[in-house]
Amino acid sequence: MRFAAVALFGIFAFAAPVMAAAIGDNAADVGVKTPAYEKDKGPIVAVDAGHMNYHTIDSRFGPFAKLLSNDGFRVMPHLGAFTAEALSGVSILVVANALNPVNANQWSLPTPSAFTTDEIAAVRAFVANGGSLLLIADHMPFSGAAADLAAAFDVTFFNGFAFHMPEPRPVDFFASADGSLGQDLILAGRLDTEHVARVATFTGSAFRVPEKARRLLVLTNDYQIIMPQTAWVFSPQTPRIDGGGLLQGAVMPYGRGRLAVFGEAAMFTAQVEDTNGNRIGFTVPGAEGNKQFVLNVAHWLAGLLGP
Repeated sequence: MRFAAVALFGIFAFAAPVMAAAIGDNAADVGVKTPAYEKDKGPIVAVDAGHMNYHTIDSRFGPFAKLLSNDGFRVMPHLGAFTAEALSGVSILVVANALNPVNANQWSLPTPSAFTTDEIAAVRAFVANGGSLLLIADHMPFSGAAADLAAAFDVTFFNGFAFHMPEPRPVDFFASADGSLGQDLILAGRLDTEHVARVATFTGSAFRVPEKARRLLVLTNDYQIIMPQTAWVFSPQTPRIDGGGLLQGAVMPYGRGRLAVFGEAAMFTAQVEDTNGNRIGFTVPGAEGNKQFVLNVAHWLAGLLGP
């Protein structure tokens, strides 16, 4: 998600920034040179639109959906609750920035789960029985809303903002040179032309994973997780923890299925702020690797890269 201008005093922001509304960037290049599947012949990707999601395929995740469609995946929205029947036939379930209705217009604590206990059980069973889940939860309140679903897979989200300190940055880069980008077959891709050397994120949350998970996007020691009462409102008393070693991206097997977890959503799509035209996501200079990274993650979730 976009980090807008913040006034800094010492290492803390004292005032909430003016947040520019973002929409899907229809001018983004979503072409795929070497599609994984014939058009409309690939696995079904269901993108959640039933839980007050901030990112859906009819808006901010439109370029994400078009990119996967151009790779041959069959992308569609998932409306309503998660049940075994509703998830039948789905290969990859994508949940991006879901919210409980109480936080739809109020990004303040508490941030209860976006999902019922029955829905969490259904998603867990879906993955255990061979499905794939891409779970994305941005900065607070989204990380709080996803915490219970993540916990079902032994993933712990921190309900805050992952900031490079002492001065937060609008774009955070992960690269192998500093150890922040893990060495993994997902970064290698299927072909030499699919190798990814750098990935960008745009302010997000952080999480911890179990030992069996593979660490992709690793926060370095100059990060802190700042956990405000209200999103984008900070003070010297706002709780914080060291972020070094926490993650913004990881994958792992779960039962017969696969799980990918990320702490930032804009990295998977292309957005433009409707007030000033600033671009966010894989069209930003320096973020060119993100587009291929999105495809590589989808390929891993589909079983084309493995295990």
